[in-house]
Amino acid sequence: MLSALSRALVLSRPPALGYPQPPSGSELYVPSELLQKVKPLPATKKKSADPDLVREDVKERFLKAESLLKKVFVQHPNYGHIVKAILEHGFENLADQVPLAVGVPLHPTLGSPTRSLDEIYERLGDLSFTAEFKYDGQRVQMHARRREGESKHLVKLFSRHLEDMTEKYPDILSLVDCIFENSPEISSFIIDAEIVAVDPVNGDVRSFQELSNRPKKDVNLRDVKVVVCVYAFDLMYFNDRVLLGEPFRTRRDLLRTKFPQYILEDKYTARLDHVESCEGDDGREVVEEFFQRAVESKSEGLMIKLLDSGEVIEVVGYGDGDDVVMEDASTSSPKKDKKKSTRRKPLPATYEPDKRTLAWLKLKKDYVQGVGDSFDLVPVGGWHGMGRKNKWWSPVLLAIFDPKRDCLVAVCKCMSGFTDAFYQAMVEKYKLGSDMCSKQPFPGIQVDYGDLRPSVYFKPSEVWELQGADITISPRSVAALGLISDQRGLSIRFPRFIRTREDKSIEDATGPDMLADLYRKQEGRNGGRAGGAAGGVDEGELLDPESEEEGDLEDEEEI
Repeated sequence: MLSALSRALVLSRPPALGYPQPPSGSELYVPSELLQKVKPLPATKKKSADPDLVREDVKERFLKAESLLKKVFVQHPNYGHIVKAILEHGFENLADQVPLAVGVPLHPTLGSPTRSLDEIYERLGDLSFTAEFKYDGQRVQMHARRREGESKHLVKLFSRHLEDMTEKYPDILSLVDCIFENSPEISSFIIDAEIVAVDPVNGDVRSFQELSNRPKKDVNLRDVKVVVCVYAFDLMYFNDRVLLGEPFRTRRDLLRTKFPQYILEDKYTARLDHVESCEGDDGREVVEEFFQRAVESKSEGLMIKLLDSGEVIEVVGYGDGDDVVMEDASTSSPKKDKKKSTRRKPLPATYEPDKRTLAWLKLKKDYVQGVGDSFDLVPVGGWHGMGRKNKWWSPVLLAIFDPKRDCLVAVCKCMSGFTDAFYQAMVEKYKLGSDMCSKQPFPGIQVDYGDLRPSVYFKPSEVWELQGADITISPRSVAALGLISDQRGLSIRFPRFIRTREDKSIEDATGPDMLADLYRKQEGRNGGRAGGAAGGVDEGELLDPESEEEGDLEDEEEI
């Protein structure tokens, strides 16, 4: 969509319509006379010996326009505002005309998964960082602007995937009123935070399940029964000042200074607090103890965040001079006597919308064992269960989402981690013959099943979080095909259901790039290519090979 829109908007604009014409020589403009000089593509796929420099020039302009449009869109994802600004003012000043704004959600920064503190220290070197509790709650963007002389201020709450959930949390709206009342110097802000259920008496963190039990629409303030705390961890906008380009240390200091802790006795007003944290400069022992505290608490683990922009050393290959072998998971592991080829790579501590940045590293307690990340997968089919499970769907076929192909791709089967109650709810939701379950693939829904043919096909409608033992190269999978192997895709061995992710859409599911990246990290930890003692090549059928008896025992556990 952004690519098509950018190309349309950089082409000639009819002067008769009154649109402003770009300045002469603009690289964000493709005049009609330039288009006329583009040579037609040859009838054959064979490359012409005479390069079409004009075509390359036009392509370069398209790419620059698309890059600018994407940069603006992730900060202000409103097509109406963007198109209007371009038609009225042109492409050249688009970022100034459509800036970050209160009331319009920006795409959030995302953290990169890591397996261990060793990996974190290796990645960041001597750069200063902070370690924060990663609470198990719901991420929120809190937008607010003071309205002088009015009874209600402008307040909007947005989820991780930019959905308006303002009506779900009237107690947070009450909190914003409290902030404006107690801090007259604050006129506007955008805060990144995590909403967490807490004990109303002692403030202890409660489970995510308790938070999910809150009503989701048209919530009356007096009906609030689950008390929440907003754990703020970033500040992107303050008093009409955009802070995205500031280092995290600056943003954090401003957040802590301007937004003190608010804990009121009134259960109808949400609490505000800062995420619990420790500094990397305090020493590794302190960070290790802090991680242990996180593991023992109800948090998911740690978020490691770079405080100031800097440079890191990146290994790009092994060898000397021209004989450099590029580091790649498809090749054998480098010999110990080979010299590393490295380069310095900038690592910004700025807020990067819609990017999975290496300046934010997440270390969940589940990561330390197993793959190193949980997966967000979409159920797309199932088989009839055996034994006592014959009335349910087991195993279930799950898929990743490939944004480049705009389709789901089958990656593994799962039959572990489900309770009987969950199985029953699943078979009721995906009832054969209903709009959600069919013996044939659903028309109009793009799913690449590879050569897998489930007994029934599910209509993709939800995201499940799973944990796995490791990632394998599989002859039956087409997930991430071409990223690690040209002939085989990737699969997940011993997948286990953790929970349903109601906060995520299908487009938020794990993608092929992340799957391949996790495979490379796994093979680096295991000391080489898959297929050795650590495992990594799956000759099976994408099915976790646990016996039905083992599965039955696991089914007794809570989800």
